[in-house]
Amino acid sequence: MERITRGCSKENIYISQGQMSPLPNGIPTYTVLIQNICMSDSISDIHLTCGWFSSARLINPNVFKRISYDDCLVNNGNPISPGQTIAFQYANTYPYPLSVSYVSC
Repeated sequence: MERITRGCSKENIYISQGQMSPLPNGIPTYTVLIQNICMSDSISDIHLTCGWFSSARLINPNVFKRISYDDCLVNNGNPISPGQTIAFQYANTYPYPLSVSYVSC
């Protein structure tokens, strides 16, 4: 896998999103995968730019939560081990662009 790297930085957090089957009321759903692709260090305090992120489907706040406008916290700030993936699903009329704004190594 070419994405796997050594050393810790926000570039070592890989985010992918894919559309899933809609909710029964027709609202589109999306699955988000957030992976630590650094093979040597855990990465914690991961914050994403996320606009006014909201979801018609409940998301465990220990996994992903919006703290304020354009600031969402992953894994309640806890470390993500090398190679570990955090996943969640949300429902909204459109996908939110998500990107890493801050991490702690």
